[in-house]
Amino acid sequence: MSYVAAIFYLLACALSLGLCLVSGVLVFQVASALAVKRKGALPPPATPLAPSPTFAVIMPAHNEAQGIAPAIQAVLAQCQSGGRLIVVADNCSDNTAEIARAEGAQVIERFDTHLRGKGYALDFGVRHLAQNNPPEVVVVVDADCIVAPSALVTLATFSVTHQRPVQSLYLMHAPSGAGIATRIAEFAWVVKNYVRPLGYSLWGWPCQLMGSGMAFPWVLMRHSCLATSHVVEDMQLGLDMAAAGTAPMFCPTALVSSTFPSQTQGLQSQRTRWEHGHLSLIAAQAPRLFEVAMQRRHIALFAMALDLCVPPLASLVLALSAWFGLSALLWLATGWSAPAVIVVLALGGLGAAVLTSWSVFARHVISARELLWAPAYAMGKVPHYLRLLLKKGPLEWTRTQRDPGTGHHKK
Repeated sequence: MSYVAAIFYLLACALSLGLCLVSGVLVFQVASALAVKRKGALPPPATPLAPSPTFAVIMPAHNEAQGIAPAIQAVLAQCQSGGRLIVVADNCSDNTAEIARAEGAQVIERFDTHLRGKGYALDFGVRHLAQNNPPEVVVVVDADCIVAPSALVTLATFSVTHQRPVQSLYLMHAPSGAGIATRIAEFAWVVKNYVRPLGYSLWGWPCQLMGSGMAFPWVLMRHSCLATSHVVEDMQLGLDMAAAGTAPMFCPTALVSSTFPSQTQGLQSQRTRWEHGHLSLIAAQAPRLFEVAMQRRHIALFAMALDLCVPPLASLVLALSAWFGLSALLWLATGWSAPAVIVVLALGGLGAAVLTSWSVFARHVISARELLWAPAYAMGKVPHYLRLLLKKGPLEWTRTQRDPGTGHHKK
């Protein structure tokens, strides 16, 4: 084997091993979540505090007039003891602010056509709280989300007890009559936002922040860098806090939920922003987090960096499938079997993890027959990922287009 061929062979093996490692992280998380489920080993609830911690809910809202009322009502129903709601009407061109006030929320309005994004709205809300009797805990809830009963007090108690950021169980549901693609997306959301962080919680390891249903001790939130237009500013904030020594923890007993847009265009634009933001964050932040974890010899931080490196489920399936095809051709052309064998192991592990996640956690979301369409769903996203590769510049905070009667948005 020539020197050039040897280098090429090692690179092929390294790529296969990298994909196998990423798939292995997912397998480990699913296996750990299964252990939690079978043993009933949920993280112990924080002891209720008397009196309950004071908390303020910041609800960023951009043109949410048609759908913000139910979100406000769900929050205000839990604000009788020590809670308040601040709606940040950010660059709104509709009557979001008027509707929010009519529902009983405190509303502050922000207008800046150049500095746009959910991060700027959150920063505006935090600076307002700093001048108006700051609470013990700040909770972030999106304007399209419904908080389950007692979720806010649970989050505030967790956050005060541990003095760390806390992420609720944040689920997205397919609307009534949704097609298979939307139900597969709901299943993928269950894996990402429930199964994986639940598995890590077995070991006391941190989770990513997910955008809504997030609680922060005031002492942490007031010094955080929030004013950014990054499309996944929630994940970025969680990584920054983890690197500073206060990694987020998962609280599966506090539920926050929302609904996917029923319009295909709205769903595609929503997922484009999420996935583009996540993939760009892997490239930008994973090396830094690995470096910090190794310097501190901190296994939990290292685990969080590995979790960050797991891409959206559809993109992982596509990456493994594409590399399997190339490595198989390489095997036929050169006789190098190792890259193909390694990626087959990764595909097998991924398949087992997906089936286990569905069987234990998501039978109510999607049927076995519908799950068989998942590979076709992933293949249908090839043009989507090609567009992501060619797209340049930041993605803005935009309102997702939904059916009339709903005004929900996603960043």
